[in-house]
Amino acid sequence: MSVYYLFNAEITFLCDDNIKNHRAMDGNGNGNGNGKSLERMVSLKALQMGNSLSCQICVIGFLCGVCLTSLFLAALTSFDFASAPNSTSTSYFLNAFTGRESDFKPQAVEKMLISQNIIAVRVNDPVNSIYSAWSAILNKSNTGEDLFSQNTATDGSKVHRPPHLENCKSSSEVNRLLDKHTENGELPPWIMWKGFLSNYPLSTKDEQQGYNGHQINSKGAYPPWIKGSDEDNYPLTREVQRDIWVHQHPVNCSDPNVRFLVSDWERIPGFGMGAQFAGMCGLLAIAINEKRVLVTNYYNRADHDGCKGASRSSWSCYFFPETSQECRDRAFELMNVKEAWEKGIITVKENYTTKQIWTAPIPRVWGSPWSYMQPTTEINGKLIGYHRKMDWRWWRAQALRYLMRFQTEYTCGLLNVARHSAFGWEAAELVHSAHVSESIQDGMKGSRSGIEEYVWSNHEPWTPRPLLSVHVRMGDKACEMKVVQFEEYMRLANRIRHRFPDLNRIWLSSEMKEVIDKTKMYGNWKFYYSNNVRRQVGNMTMAVYEASLGRETSTNYPLVNFLMATEADYFIGALGSTWCFLIDGMRNTGGKVMAGYLSVNKDRFW
Repeated sequence: MSVYYLFNAEITFLCDDNIKNHRAMDGNGNGNGNGKSLERMVSLKALQMGNSLSCQICVIGFLCGVCLTSLFLAALTSFDFASAPNSTSTSYFLNAFTGRESDFKPQAVEKMLISQNIIAVRVNDPVNSIYSAWSAILNKSNTGEDLFSQNTATDGSKVHRPPHLENCKSSSEVNRLLDKHTENGELPPWIMWKGFLSNYPLSTKDEQQGYNGHQINSKGAYPPWIKGSDEDNYPLTREVQRDIWVHQHPVNCSDPNVRFLVSDWERIPGFGMGAQFAGMCGLLAIAINEKRVLVTNYYNRADHDGCKGASRSSWSCYFFPETSQECRDRAFELMNVKEAWEKGIITVKENYTTKQIWTAPIPRVWGSPWSYMQPTTEINGKLIGYHRKMDWRWWRAQALRYLMRFQTEYTCGLLNVARHSAFGWEAAELVHSAHVSESIQDGMKGSRSGIEEYVWSNHEPWTPRPLLSVHVRMGDKACEMKVVQFEEYMRLANRIRHRFPDLNRIWLSSEMKEVIDKTKMYGNWKFYYSNNVRRQVGNMTMAVYEASLGRETSTNYPLVNFLMATEADYFIGALGSTWCFLIDGMRNTGGKVMAGYLSVNKDRFW
């Protein structure tokens, strides 16, 4: 009976609270008497309800259920949410299930119920089986080769094609064909069938009937790494990218008229990756102005065990080399020839001053296309039409787009891991909800069809869209620019969402732990971010922070965030940050110029 009295007391307490509120709102002066009558009436009603046998049974059953549920949850307290299938973070799942507004603070009971939902989702057998199969194969090779070359897991079960991952090996093979001259010295087959279609085997009958695809050349064609129309990119982007490639890939690197500029990447302590990228953009400008082929040498960011063989300590660990292997070999050979130095056939970074590298004249072979760039950047609510250093903004975008034109298998694999960590569980749910296991059983028994092999393989990996990328730069950057709190970034995010109400996902990158912690305040957004990286607490220099992470981690995870930001539908950053400045440039040469750019502060050029 003690259980009954506890429950009856709870009912009376709730009723008393409502009665008091009723009296407080009564302004007639007779509220006290009416309230007491109502209180007696409700208490009596509660007593009558509590005395019924059926009510007592229900109450006891309810409380026993609560006790069993509590014991069940206590047994699961060791469950590691951070290592669960979608390894973004616990806050991501809280946001995904609550859907609350930013000022909502979940109560303890609600958190408990949310946790039950999360557990239920993660032990869902069909979805978990799909996700686990992908994870197991991806752990063996993050390039995803086995995910596309076979249809069974190690235990013999069927493995569905992962829509969010890329076949890195196949992509690299295709890109290698698009990054070298043909046998007769012509441009790569840029005008040929797209991507994997260039590998489609024509039958003898096709050739006999007059198809002469082998006779097509790429003269006048534009490179395939530019997305969107001309209007979706900075002015002359297609033409400039083609011309840079031609400049950097002489047909005959041994021609005595071919000269070289050989340079290490910047290694000054305290220089971040953004500064290194910007410095190399300046050296490429010098090389083009002096009609030299730029050859990059030591890259300290790639000096780690993740970069294997010849790619260690080289830009080619992450992206295709800036020039052909023949030109690289020739340049390094000439560095040992005294006459080549005397005649100026070879120069190195030390031949140029810091001012020349960082503020070198922009190549003028294309005129001044920056003078008519579209005004798509907003700062402090104002659309910017013109600013100082527009030429450098345009050129750095072009130079970096060229240097990052094709990703290596290693970089592609890093992105596979990041996408699977962030989107893998959602992708598994999509595959399961589409009943793929039933609809493709016949197709999985044999080889893939031609349209799967050559046409559909060209499609980019699936990403939940629309997606907003937000890069929050704080910490020691305060000595160079005005640091803005996370709340201002989210204010701008809500502005975009007001215009595009289907937007509710954010890819967040920041070195600060306080920024990640604040995402819990915004339950109406889904946040994706790397949660397996220790973040900075308090103020320390970026150099010290990166050193604490180790070279491999401090290079790979920001680079993945950089590339994800370039592919997102929208972007919010700080133009005072070189990193954000370069992300903006990559987006504006990657078909994203009309998405616009919202900045929380001014760059020093504005």
